[in-house]
Amino acid sequence: MVAVDVDGTFVRSDYTYDVPRFKRILSVMKNAGCHFVVASGNQYYQLRALFPGYYDELSFVAENGDFVKDRKELIFTADMPKETVDFVIDVCREYPEVQNVLCGVNSAYCQRENVSREFFDLTGIYYHRLQWVDDFKKVTDQILKFAPTVPAEKTYFYYDIFRERLKGKVEPTTSGHGSIDLIVPGCHKASGLKRLVERWGISPEQCAAFGDGGNDIEMLNYCGYSYAMENAPQNVKDAAKYVCPSNEEDGVLVTLEKIFSVENK
Repeated sequence: MVAVDVDGTFVRSDYTYDVPRFKRILSVMKNAGCHFVVASGNQYYQLRALFPGYYDELSFVAENGDFVKDRKELIFTADMPKETVDFVIDVCREYPEVQNVLCGVNSAYCQRENVSREFFDLTGIYYHRLQWVDDFKKVTDQILKFAPTVPAEKTYFYYDIFRERLKGKVEPTTSGHGSIDLIVPGCHKASGLKRLVERWGISPEQCAAFGDGGNDIEMLNYCGYSYAMENAPQNVKDAAKYVCPSNEEDGVLVTLEKIFSVENK
């Protein structure tokens, strides 16, 4: 199995990747019996749009492990208890500069009085199913996680606040740059990969992972072959066995071509 993060890892900064080159690699991987997994904090519906026409050939660990799909079959979704959802809402409301997104199985949600139209439109890049609501507490969807955005320079300030105040209820994880996810305890990218590994009857030693953010560290530790992107911060590089070229240099594709002996035509 090969698992890749998306932002800062698989795609370039303009959200593109070399599609023909990837399809050549994917064909060789399939012939070798190797699965390709997209492992991201982003929404499944946004992730699959990156692979139009063939996303059902891939597997997904979306929402930082809260949503796991093996090709066409949904095999796991987290289910945050209602009392936890309401508690997190109340805590976040104490910090007006926190702009929150509530993430459910069917859609993601923004609360009208708390975020701007500009934020809603920007969030729509990462959540292709996104709705306005008047009150988070009235959403009836099965809740996977929260995705608060904070000022970039205060990312770890709020990370520490959430870790302390929400301890035992949700766990914060972050890729930096103002983005924090509040997830069900025990759910992260590595837990999602573990579900697929056990389903496929393979071992972590037969897995490779690529990442660039703090929310990739668990899966880098889990997989036998782990690659941090050159653009990753030092703590992510320290967690990986290898460093590969940056996302702007198509580092994932370059490395996979070497692993699977694919000629870059």
